[in-house]
Amino acid sequence: MSARTASTYTITPIGVLRDFVVACRPLQWQKNLLLFAAFIFSARAAWVWDDPGTWAPLLLTAFVGFWLFNAIASGEYLINDALDIERDRLHPRKRFRPIASGRVPLPVAYAGGLALVAGGVTGAFALDGRFGVVAAAYAGLTVSYSLWLKRLVIVDVVVIASGFTLRAVAGAAAIDVPISPWLFVCTTLGALFISVAKRRQELVLLTDAAGAHRGVLQEYTLDVLDQMSSVSASATIVAYALYVVSAENLPSDHSMLVTLPFVLYGVFRYRLIAERQPERQPERNADELISRDAPLLVSVLLFALTALAVLAADL
Repeated sequence: MSARTASTYTITPIGVLRDFVVACRPLQWQKNLLLFAAFIFSARAAWVWDDPGTWAPLLLTAFVGFWLFNAIASGEYLINDALDIERDRLHPRKRFRPIASGRVPLPVAYAGGLALVAGGVTGAFALDGRFGVVAAAYAGLTVSYSLWLKRLVIVDVVVIASGFTLRAVAGAAAIDVPISPWLFVCTTLGALFISVAKRRQELVLLTDAAGAHRGVLQEYTLDVLDQMSSVSASATIVAYALYVVSAENLPSDHSMLVTLPFVLYGVFRYRLIAERQPERQPERNADELISRDAPLLVSVLLFALTALAVLAADL
């Protein structure tokens, strides 16, 4: 299978470089935007809108941290795809990935992945010691996931959610602001909701071949995943509602509650498209839907604009 797949393509240096960039999955960098969450939600506590001197350095630091996490994440994707090359070739969509299809040789994938992870973690320590510790923890967690943890039922989705949480924590560490427990809780629950949706997609899409592609899928059932999805979605909504009425740096008149409808719509819209997506668009990952569904993107934009308007009006 591997020889036949690789021989389909003419491997050239330019082609390998192009496919190497694709294998780094730049579309997945959207997940690292969570590093800016601590900056946004530390408004009034760490910086004020009308004084660029208080927020410009923090925003620049968060931006640098974002790119360092992009490097680490891309390196982890390369290593994970190299380790999973045979399983990915059993998947109707993943078999076309640059590494699984043979367009990026395994030595290039491993060397590039290790270089990106090492460079990202080194850069993180150079930026800030605490940020470096979180970045190293994220790198260690994702390597452990690729080698072992993804084979443990329930642990696998919890680890994926924890990776999102570490991104949010890293954003707070980078700009040296307190880590809000609400940011921690909301991020973890929301990421768990997305992770469960991804497992459900794989189970529906692969059917009888699910276990061959990812052994842990044999341990799941659609009923269990649907229940986990419902619990994590409900908990995310409740946690966010509690956050906006109790956080000290948010308006005391609880006006941030006007953003709650957008959160409700976003959660329900994501579950709707994630559950129908395997049959309609099997080539797309469930966790890629946020950047590809227009109504969902609009709800995210309206949420951000409404939150900024509320915070600005409370100055």
